[in-house]
Amino acid sequence: TLEAPRQAPSLTNLTQEEMLARLQKGIRHKVLEGNVGYLRVDDIPGQEVVSKLGGFLVASVWRKLMGTSALVLDLRHCTGGHISGIPYVISYLHPGNTVLHVDTIYDRPSNTTTEIWTLPQVLGERYSADKDVVVLTSGHTGGVAEDITYILKQMRRAIVVGERTVGGALDLQKLRIGQSDFFLTVPVSRSLGPLGGGSQTWEGSGVLPCVGTPAEQALEKALAILTLRRALPGVVRRLQEALRAYYTLVDRVPTLLHHLANMDFSAVVSEEDLVTKLNAGLQTVSEDPRLLVRAVRPKETSPGPEVGDDDPPEVIPTVPGAEAARQALVVSMFQVSVLPGNVG
Repeated sequence: TLEAPRQAPSLTNLTQEEMLARLQKGIRHKVLEGNVGYLRVDDIPGQEVVSKLGGFLVASVWRKLMGTSALVLDLRHCTGGHISGIPYVISYLHPGNTVLHVDTIYDRPSNTTTEIWTLPQVLGERYSADKDVVVLTSGHTGGVAEDITYILKQMRRAIVVGERTVGGALDLQKLRIGQSDFFLTVPVSRSLGPLGGGSQTWEGSGVLPCVGTPAEQALEKALAILTLRRALPGVVRRLQEALRAYYTLVDRVPTLLHHLANMDFSAVVSEEDLVTKLNAGLQTVSEDPRLLVRAVRPKETSPGPEVGDDDPPEVIPTVPGAEAARQALVVSMFQVSVLPGNVG
């Protein structure tokens, strides 16, 4: 016979001290090198818990991440959570000047739909919309965590790095089959996904990452992406300086500078992306296919003495002094003939 699995007690049935202990176990945070905030959430708390412990979460977790330059939200181990917690997570990453309809949930047992909107006000501060957010996923990321990932991706608020998510259901119920000891697990709620146009959601198919990589390498990949994105303002500034100083089509320089200043780099996650975007934009604006940006990586030095500023410069060949030697050089470099029709 099959027996119903034992379920952990609901957070709402615990004392405040027990709820705090559970939350602290399921939510971890730290500030990584490069002033990157890291927030790992293994279980999304619901509205009732957040209303009771929101002050604690803001003071002990969120406030410590507010001063970071970018945020990594790690949902690789998040397999469950509460639907009512979705607007809280989204709202802290969404600017407060607008209220956004992010999802509609259909519940089959009650035959009702519930719209989910971002909150007009939050306890504490929201994370600046000017700062990058990366969401880490794995093949185990499921349910409410998938919905949050999907929403942030559709909003273009986060770069998703890792593996395709499981494609699970938002809410499951275990139903006893008659009077037997057999139980059937049934998805009873689903997302109608207004941000995706309502035609298709992540359920069944999962959320496809922006940058696919094995889950165990996702954090390392995310930090590399954030390092690149942190360098973008400097790259753009140096390009503008080079155009001002060297580009021969002077009349086109102001337009190119304006284009660079207003480019949208939100989808750039690699050097290849950056080079492709810059070349497409600059060549279109300038109408000059010779205007070309390339990524040049530092040359690796072979083992042995390091090359430094004191090393002699590369020797440039000089024109030989002897007439015969000059003649031989010219013959080796140029081939001269008169073709039929007196064509040189």
